[in-house]
Amino acid sequence: MKKMQIKHKILIAVVFIIGFICFMIWQNNSMAITKFEYFNEKIPSEFDDFTIAHISDLHNKKFGEDQIKILNKVKSASPDIIVITGDLIDRRRYDLETAMIFIMGAIDIAPVYYVSGNHEAWSGKFSSIKESLIDTGVNIIDNTEIELFKGKSSINILGVSDPDFFTSDYLEGTNTTEMTQKLNQWSTDNDFKILLSHRPELFDLYCDNNMDLIFTGHAHGGQFRIPFVGGLIAPDQGLFPQFTSGSYHKNSSTMFVSRGLGNSIVPIRIFNRPEIVVVTLKSK
Repeated sequence: MKKMQIKHKILIAVVFIIGFICFMIWQNNSMAITKFEYFNEKIPSEFDDFTIAHISDLHNKKFGEDQIKILNKVKSASPDIIVITGDLIDRRRYDLETAMIFIMGAIDIAPVYYVSGNHEAWSGKFSSIKESLIDTGVNIIDNTEIELFKGKSSINILGVSDPDFFTSDYLEGTNTTEMTQKLNQWSTDNDFKILLSHRPELFDLYCDNNMDLIFTGHAHGGQFRIPFVGGLIAPDQGLFPQFTSGSYHKNSSTMFVSRGLGNSIVPIRIFNRPEIVVVTLKSK
């Protein structure tokens, strides 16, 4: 009888381990599309139903041969533009070719707008990354702005370079001097503004400078998400971070944070599937 009980317990343990491994594989590779509608009376009527697909933190992860799985997901959203908020590559296992396969496919779907992340900053290879992106037709908007037109109306897309171009690791903190100066220059513009930035933890800074709609990443969804609680840990936010996933609102500003697609130091996601965010603009 005891032998039967032991065998039964071993069998349960093996089934549990196999099930957990399968769950982990699914969690790390099965992408979710999260859709939002964003309402703002400052949006020109010509831009009503304008759709934005948001990509962040790919970390040169592969999703099928020639990135076909992620490209099909993006294409299914029928975006008017694609915005990328940094960390296309991972500095610890640099693989620009894999990231560029995605970029070349994305360009065929819709115009692409990109800002850098801390991994591009710390890779020491941003000049070659930037050159490859420009050659492919990507609009790099680090510390610059682009005006998008539809009919006689326009909206502004603004981008800020990642502040870690001024640091060498997490221990040095975040130098926001240049970012603050750039945001201050744009803060008095009363037209509808979309800001691309890698960093969600700087939400108050974006709000103080009157940014309307903000796209960010960086937090990886908190890496391990606790049901009904949220993310466990995020870079530059620490334990139980405030900004990890979904939308956040303050005054006239709304920020969407992508959970991202790839991983970096920690290769595992729990209750935190890779994510593509899709936001449709609505004029009131």
